[in-house]
Amino acid sequence: MCGILLTVGDVFRDDFDAALAALRTRGPDAREVLAHGAALLGHARLAVIDVAGGRQPMGSDDGRLAMVYNGEVYNFAALRCELEAAGHAFATRSDSEVVLTGYRHWGEAVLDKLDGMFAFAIHDLADGSVFLARDRVGIKPLFWGEHAGGLVVASTLAPFFALRDFPRKLDAEGLRDYLAFQTPLAPHTLVRDIHALPPGTCLRWKPDTSLLCVPGIPLRGQVTPRQWWTIPDATEAAPAAEALAEETDLLLARAVKDQLVADVPLGAFLSGGIDSSLIVHYMAEAASTTSRPLKTFSVRFAEAGFDESPAARAVAEKYGTEHHVLDAPELGADTLAAALADLDQPLADPAYIPTWALSRVTRQHVTVALSGDGGDELFGGYPRFLDSAERHPDGALKHVLRFLLRQGLAPASLTRRALAGAELLLYRRVELGDYPGSRKDLRRYLAPDVARAARPEHTLQLWTELAKRHGNFDRGALLRADLWTYLSENCLAKTDRASMAHGLEVRVPLLANALQDRMLRLPAGVHFDAGGGKAVLRALARKHLPDAVWNREKHGFSVPLRSNFAGPWSDWCDAQVAAIRMRAPWLDDGAIAALWREARQGKGNPRLFYSFAVLLAWLEKHPLEA
Repeated sequence: MCGILLTVGDVFRDDFDAALAALRTRGPDAREVLAHGAALLGHARLAVIDVAGGRQPMGSDDGRLAMVYNGEVYNFAALRCELEAAGHAFATRSDSEVVLTGYRHWGEAVLDKLDGMFAFAIHDLADGSVFLARDRVGIKPLFWGEHAGGLVVASTLAPFFALRDFPRKLDAEGLRDYLAFQTPLAPHTLVRDIHALPPGTCLRWKPDTSLLCVPGIPLRGQVTPRQWWTIPDATEAAPAAEALAEETDLLLARAVKDQLVADVPLGAFLSGGIDSSLIVHYMAEAASTTSRPLKTFSVRFAEAGFDESPAARAVAEKYGTEHHVLDAPELGADTLAAALADLDQPLADPAYIPTWALSRVTRQHVTVALSGDGGDELFGGYPRFLDSAERHPDGALKHVLRFLLRQGLAPASLTRRALAGAELLLYRRVELGDYPGSRKDLRRYLAPDVARAARPEHTLQLWTELAKRHGNFDRGALLRADLWTYLSENCLAKTDRASMAHGLEVRVPLLANALQDRMLRLPAGVHFDAGGGKAVLRALARKHLPDAVWNREKHGFSVPLRSNFAGPWSDWCDAQVAAIRMRAPWLDDGAIAALWREARQGKGNPRLFYSFAVLLAWLEKHPLEA
């Protein structure tokens, strides 16, 4: 697991070392640079597999290709055997060399063979091109941008801010998505000239070799993106519940075993929920022949209003793990500020804060941790998946109310009551959007020119397009639309940024290729029964885990915003609101101040105010021009 950086063009050379240093927490073990034609490749390494031999940047034997790679490919040993049978020789035991050699042998088709989490960039001396790729569901991040005829590719936005010549202008559409979903959605970021490579996408960039240059128009490379993996539709009939549970049991056991390959200490996050507890079960099964106890980690926040540590303790006792319960101190403003300072762009999911705290302490004991991330998204765990369009039929009263709203004869505050079917689902999906005059009107918080540039009417375009590909806003469509939005750009980004801030690698076995392939080809109904969602995993939990894990109400992993706004975060929030005009004159300071007054009194929408507070804190370190 590492931080990667690649630049093409002389304009970035003077600042390259500073840009690579911005990735130091992602790769605390080594930082190396390779000059390769017009490109510079930099690698900040967290050594996990082949600690001595798997150094990067890595070049091909003939010198034509050079690669920087971040991730873990769990089937690399099998792929290496294929490549050796085809005549290739290997100098290391690393998965990195398998990825590079596989690209030489199969070309872009290598992506279809990789089972794991990855983001990489390969420079080709033959034509000066750069090939980028990101894994199926975006477990690992990758960003790219052009300037002055050159290219920058990096694991996060941090290196871009260390390049003095790289533009720092606000992407209004990225801001729109952030305020709607609490995170920018790929391909947008908060910075206009920095693009997120979407999940399951690859891209080839070639420098502009034309002799023609139009004054005032910057040179741009030839950019060819391709979606190399597509979320599959349900094409297979649902098997019997018992048969599917048995099959999933085997798939999960294999996925966890495959992801235990490491040359460094390894453990697991154990929240006490079904997903992480099942991961620990399969880890314990796979490690039953070793004498060393499995290490597990939980965090307990007294102010969260509930305590899941007894369930985690029951799992730890069942499997004899070396369990660490981290009694986090009250989440004061100092902890909040430190955690937010490690974000490369705003992420307003409050669960980031406890994940950051858990990662910090976990890293004191292990270098790799397995997590239950992905279980709710792939196995139908969210209550919102139960809410489909057909549950909200239209009616005469709604028709009349919509007519009155269009004529300006009814208050905009009644917008939600006028919606039905898919339109109501979309309204519930966002914090802010294209709902003029209502409480969810994006425009009320932005300066008019920025509001126009944000194109509020496109707020839900990506999510809607994904949902429509897979059905008429039924459960299967809702689940699949979340994979390349909420899962990739919120949940996985949260875990990646929180863990890599402390040099901790987190693996997610529930998102292994075999599990994706099986679950996504089945109708979503297999995940729902009288007990709600996640029926398959609940069946396995009843089979393997103590009843303290599955026989209780589900809880999220977050922090109580209302009590923190009224207490330890109050002064910090005051400071963010006071700085609006200086840091973000393109925001409406009056509207946000009113939102804060409500939030500190326990009223209004605390999640929305938290989004603005996180944004303002981020802008203090990363000022942007509108």
